[in-house]
Amino acid sequence: MDDAPLLQVSDEAHAKIAAAAKSAGRPDAHLRVAIASRRGAGFAYELTLALPDELEPDDIAVETPGGTVYLAAADVELLRGAIIGLNQNAPGGAIAIDNPNSGWTDPLAQRVQEVLDTQVNPGIASHGGYIDLLEVREGTAYISMGGGCVGCAQVDVTLRQGVEVSIKRSVPEIVAIVDTTDHASGTNPYYQSAKK
Repeated sequence: MDDAPLLQVSDEAHAKIAAAAKSAGRPDAHLRVAIASRRGAGFAYELTLALPDELEPDDIAVETPGGTVYLAAADVELLRGAIIGLNQNAPGGAIAIDNPNSGWTDPLAQRVQEVLDTQVNPGIASHGGYIDLLEVREGTAYISMGGGCVGCAQVDVTLRQGVEVSIKRSVPEIVAIVDTTDHASGTNPYYQSAKK
């Protein structure tokens, strides 16, 4: 049986959380962690300072040596084994999560992500852009473009002659690539993630 803690929080992160709560006039607030969305091979997190009456009824309390942290119940398994610390490269040190669960469990999605990481994103990074894989469903890879790719006049060329060709050549099971990015407004009302 694994005796590893569900979640660990560094002393520096606890101090940062306590200072933020005090500064916000909410010294009794606790950190609440939820997964907001998938971002490529990892996750985007929703970190909030919540008072006891602001927590969800099914939130999971995790007692750590420096205090209690709450996890959204639906995300517990995706956060299991994570370490909350500080990103020392950010001005003033920002909360950072080192999550061993970040990654695709679907082998097809893993292969598409590898193409994005090794062939596609290094090339478009020079223009300030990046592409995230959102999901692979029924032979279709759903992607989102960010940074310099949003609204770029060459986005169709990048998608059809670069991204699509690279993915289909390396992962022939993928029959279509759908760019979910609304290049005019930055949001896309048409894409809906499949219910898990």
